[in-house]
Amino acid sequence: MSREDPMKIDILVAEIGSTTTLVNAFQDAGSPEPVFWGQGEAPTSVLEGDVRVGLRGAVDDLCRNKGLTGLEYGEMLATSSAAGGLKMTVHGLVYDMTAKAAREAALGAGAVLKKVTAGLLRESDLDEIRAINPNIIMLAGGVDHGERDTATANAKSIVSLGLRVPVIYAGNIDTQSEIKAVFEGTGVPLYIVENVYPRIDELNVEPARRVIQAVFEEHIVHAPGMEHIRDMVTGPIIPTPGAVMESAKLLYNEIGDLMVLDVGGATTDIHSVTEGSEEIARMLLAPEPAAKRTVEGDLGVYVNAVNLVELIGRAELESRLGFPLEGVIASYKAIPKNDAETRFVEALTEEAVRLAFRRHAGRIRFVYGPQGRSSLAEGKDLTQIKYVIGTGGALTRLPGRAGILRSVTRPEERLHLLSPPETAGVLVDNDYIMASLGVLSKRRPEAALRLLLRSLDFENPGNFPR
Repeated sequence: MSREDPMKIDILVAEIGSTTTLVNAFQDAGSPEPVFWGQGEAPTSVLEGDVRVGLRGAVDDLCRNKGLTGLEYGEMLATSSAAGGLKMTVHGLVYDMTAKAAREAALGAGAVLKKVTAGLLRESDLDEIRAINPNIIMLAGGVDHGERDTATANAKSIVSLGLRVPVIYAGNIDTQSEIKAVFEGTGVPLYIVENVYPRIDELNVEPARRVIQAVFEEHIVHAPGMEHIRDMVTGPIIPTPGAVMESAKLLYNEIGDLMVLDVGGATTDIHSVTEGSEEIARMLLAPEPAAKRTVEGDLGVYVNAVNLVELIGRAELESRLGFPLEGVIASYKAIPKNDAETRFVEALTEEAVRLAFRRHAGRIRFVYGPQGRSSLAEGKDLTQIKYVIGTGGALTRLPGRAGILRSVTRPEERLHLLSPPETAGVLVDNDYIMASLGVLSKRRPEAALRLLLRSLDFENPGNFPR
């Protein structure tokens, strides 16, 4: 039965994806008991020239799902990965130092990294940047009070491109005035932020991450198809992967060290928030950020399904499943429709998780010298992880999701890897709202946390799938 009067909703959060736009509705966001009220979806319309068409379609779908004739909302927030997401290029001085720090800042903010360089930009680099036409360019280089010439020269090269792309400078503090002088009068928006690598073996990525998201929000409204987004979206707009990271950090402050796996149709993202152990920290070759994101653009269960089949081996996968793949591959369209397709997608999801995890996790290396063998560590230390969390379509909807998440703690995955312990709990974002709650946390952190814990069924720890 439909209502004649429009329903009033506190907050709508839109997730504007490359193909689909979702809206999640939340009630009583200012109360101790906020409510996830419902969800609607529609095809994304950015490429058709107006994001509002998809947003309105998703709201209409929400109304149909709830039997409503209309809907009013107090505020709409949004995450976006449409039109290629937040495309960035980053340019530092030394690849394993300032360039790496800038890279970590960009990825943690939710960027799609299109190019990373170290040292002076060459003509071929400039040609690539021009072709990429990034949403944001990030310059770094030099510890504070260290080398200054490379960042200044690279700034001049960026200006020579003639792009009007926002530039963030996050390098040597002594070079800030020179960088400002380079960009003065060029029409290029320049943002100065704290150095991402102020001292040797010290990362300082959070200030840059905050500025990246602020710049994205300021300039996304000028992107093709997004010019009218502020007609409907009244609150923050952040990149979708960055929103997941915001939720992960919010949870970390409440429940401790965690890792979030997000398997999508095109990519697999892993977010980990942990300081690691003191023992491993003493062995690390280079510092790692407390909050780290990696994204694997070749591991997706729809757009990259054929790639995953090849990585597993077609014959091996057919042997595991017990049926030929030809018919399943031909019929599968993003969402599995029958048992064969479900088992097929579960196999692809487990492989995506396994490979993405191995690329994200750090490892122990043995080196040999006059004193014999010694151990070194490189990469992200996950040994203190208490919870492995699944979000995204595959890891919130597949029947075998808990076993897939549990796979990263198996003994065979722990060999020489800095892996989570077998005792780590497994949690699932059952309502599939982790990204929406990341942006909601900008307005209502208490409500976002409460809704997160409820979606993860954290209030019933005895129900954790083991």
